Amino acid sequence: MQVKATLNDSVNAVATAKIGADEIKASVNKLASKAAKSMKIDGFRKGKVPVAVVLKRYEKELEKDAEQDFFRDVINEAVKELKKSATDVIGEPSFSKFDRSENGLDLEINISFKPSVDVSGYEELIPDFSTPRVLKKDIDEKKEELLKMLAQPEKVEKDSLEKGDFAKFDFEGFIDGVAFDGGKAEKYILEIGSGQFIPGFEDGMLGLKVGEERDVKVTFPADYGAANLAGKEAVFKVKLHEIMQKKVPQKLDEELLKRLIPGEEKPSEELLEERIKEQLKAEKMAKLIAEELKPKLSEALVEKIKFDLPKNIVEQEIDVQFSNAWASLSTEEMDKFRNDPKAVEAKREEYRKDAENSVKLTFIVDELARVRGVSVSDQEVMQAVYFEAYRAGVDPREHIKMYQQRGLLPAIKMSMVEERLFSDIFNKDKKADKAKKEKAE
Repeated sequence: MQVKATLNDSVNAVATAKIGADEIKASVNKLASKAAKSMKIDGFRKGKVPVAVVLKRYEKELEKDAEQDFFRDVINEAVKELKKSATDVIGEPSFSKFDRSENGLDLEINISFKPSVDVSGYEELIPDFSTPRVLKKDIDEKKEELLKMLAQPEKVEKDSLEKGDFAKFDFEGFIDGVAFDGGKAEKYILEIGSGQFIPGFEDGMLGLKVGEERDVKVTFPADYGAANLAGKEAVFKVKLHEIMQKKVPQKLDEELLKRLIPGEEKPSEELLEERIKEQLKAEKMAKLIAEELKPKLSEALVEKIKFDLPKNIVEQEIDVQFSNAWASLSTEEMDKFRNDPKAVEAKREEYRKDAENSVKLTFIVDELARVRGVSVSDQEVMQAVYFEAYRAGVDPREHIKMYQQRGLLPAIKMSMVEERLFSDIFNKDKKADKAKKEKAE
């Protein structure tokens, strides 16, 4: 086997190799001999199968196995010749030439390596910004919001039901005069205008008086979760028992403070306002980072920091972006691409610049995270996926299994690292700048 490796740049190489037919044959015979010692074939005792029989039955499969062994050997030899290590290889090597003839194999394999990224001086690229301020009115509005959340609906004396009221009522649903499962409840409490029930139901209850009964006609949405109800017209017989409203407390007493600051031995309104201020400040800062600071710094980092990109990773990113855009294409466009490889290649090229910038930023973020000691554990990734599953109302185990099967967990981890890194940069560095200024003054 003849192998020659050449670096095209610091991270991309091509390995050329010629593997003779006699080498392939010898490898196939070796694999057949090894298989014969453990293979069981009818008519022969286990381990006593003649090599010729194994070759007759499985020669094609053994040739593929032998070729795979040679491919690995070529890559290992190329990496060794380039004075790299196996851990430097990134992504999957690809063929730019694969010629099979009676003389053997003539190959060209593209290999990429993880780039070395120098992020020194990145601090100079961090954009100036003012830490978001939290005003007294912001705190008061948040307190009022919290009090509304704690308020419980109470019975009121009113002439009729209006939007914003809470109704305590009985209901039963019928389709073509027949009651259906899950369509009945007694003394159910619903905020009118909240949109919790199917369209038309809450509007149909407006104007009801206490003790009054009414038929509310609705149509289930076509995409309703229960297939037996989707798109069907229904009649709900309702009876209103009480009209209720939330009575928002006008002041914070000790009981409310304990509910708003659980676990605090001496809760106070001042402490609550301090906690609210911290929360609002963190929310505003997160919004500023996500919408303004992170995009600015990311653009500056990609522009300033130079290094060669592994071509196979860039190509993978182009494929991802093209695949994501595929769903938005018209049927005519899809047909055009299916029948015109040149059109596909031209379309893929439209994503190259964005793909290069995305890949470049990924390596920069990875190195910055290493430099700043920012990391995310696998346990934290699992917790994030579990939380996402609970919010979506799906089985967490199935949710994680889906991510694992699609190979998405590394991407989720990288996303979490990126979020934590930028938060670390803008929060810690801002504090450091402030301390320097205070010391200078």
